[in-house]
Amino acid sequence: MALVSTLALVMLAQAAGESAVPFPAQSMDRVEVAYEELASGQNSAAIARIERSDAADGEDPARLINLAIAHAREGNVAAARALFMNAARLDTRYRLETANGEWTDSRELARRGLAMLERGEIGQATRMASR
Repeated sequence: MALVSTLALVMLAQAAGESAVPFPAQSMDRVEVAYEELASGQNSAAIARIERSDAADGEDPARLINLAIAHAREGNVAAARALFMNAARLDTRYRLETANGEWTDSRELARRGLAMLERGEIGQATRMASR
């Protein structure tokens, strides 16, 4: 299975009891990650929606990863790189579920995204998003 499909359509999940990864205690409120826009290839709309969202969400790994994906798809590699790196370095981390059912630590997912970006594997045809 291609790495792109592994990263595709990630969904943000709150603390999973079986995980060894520490999770912050948070409310179940959803963070704006422009899932629908990214899933349908509307990258500019995704960027606008994410950037309009609550500033408190600025340190959410799923939000940063999706913003990085949208920027990469738009050809803004420098912004995408910075966002992936920020998500990979955050103290806050989550387990994110991919569309194929794989659960992945947000830091690992950000590192995978960065590696894909550096290899030129994220572009307009890439379908990956987190929700």
